[in-house]
Amino acid sequence: MPGTEQKHERAPQGQAARRFLFVLLLGSMLLVGATAWPIVEALLVAAVLAASLAPLQWRLAAKLRGRRKLAAGLLVFAVLVLLIGPLIGLSAFAVKEAGAGVQFILETVRGEGMTGLIERLPGPLDRYAAEGVARLGDLGQLLESQLGKQGPKAASAVGTALAATGALLFQGTMMLIALFFLLASGDVLLGWMDSVSPLRRGQTHELLREFRTVASAVLVSTLITSGVQAIAALVGYLVTGVPHPIFFAVVTFFVAMIPAIGAAAVCVFAALILLVTGHPYAALLLAVWGIVVVGLVDNVAKPFLIKGDVELDGAVVFFALVGGIAAFGMVGLLIGPLAVALFLALLRMYKRDFQAGR
Repeated sequence: MPGTEQKHERAPQGQAARRFLFVLLLGSMLLVGATAWPIVEALLVAAVLAASLAPLQWRLAAKLRGRRKLAAGLLVFAVLVLLIGPLIGLSAFAVKEAGAGVQFILETVRGEGMTGLIERLPGPLDRYAAEGVARLGDLGQLLESQLGKQGPKAASAVGTALAATGALLFQGTMMLIALFFLLASGDVLLGWMDSVSPLRRGQTHELLREFRTVASAVLVSTLITSGVQAIAALVGYLVTGVPHPIFFAVVTFFVAMIPAIGAAAVCVFAALILLVTGHPYAALLLAVWGIVVVGLVDNVAKPFLIKGDVELDGAVVFFALVGGIAAFGMVGLLIGPLAVALFLALLRMYKRDFQAGR
């Protein structure tokens, strides 16, 4: 019959159109991913902060007679002053000083040799370094010649450090801008995502609630763990007699939020100060305390704190944190638990909404 033939003709055409639309959708997703990739870390951190600060923003906006943008601006300014500013400042200072230190070492060795570098070391390090170079013999001369050849590259090392500082400032700026828009228009964005999502009504909001829960748990656990590490480090600074212990404790708090460095690095740096000032036993005690106690508190406290707010086993949280950091660096601290929690949420939704009807 004519009607049956037309239906058979439209069916293949409909399937071809669906496949073509799927290919276009996949291609557009890749383009969007490539566009967002340079600032993906800034966007993710902004989303986590927005999800955690949303309840506070609602209460603040209510006190300001519904001025959501003003409330969002005040919260962004508070984040800049209390959290992001010190982190960027410490990171920029560390990068700059590391570059300057490398340049100084290379130029000194190139101009005066290893002897000139050793003479600049404080006692008793100068004596130990001289004995070590003497025992190396020809190997020490080879090391000196190789370091001397690297002198022209010192300027490029400083340039690389400055570029890294600029990139960090750029990411911080993009994060603050994204945070403002998410706080000011977050509900509009959520409604739009629910309307364009192919999921059933309510499933998108369920996933976003899961994201908010995990994001808040990660952020709160990071702050609390950093505080615990700073207190533990302060005990070590006071016992071993580190100069300006409160200053070092504050630095430990902020550095503890950077997984790639960690709070133990500050303790080791303070131990080096004790060593060069003639307190080797106190330096050894502080270094051991920093690595064993301060450094390991993070691995125990953070999974325990996250487990209290998220329906995940403590071991799963621990390996999600470690694996996320290993795969994605600093931002993996957020991606690891979020990926596992969202995956389990999708499994629960599939089992409840699709397998239940079978």
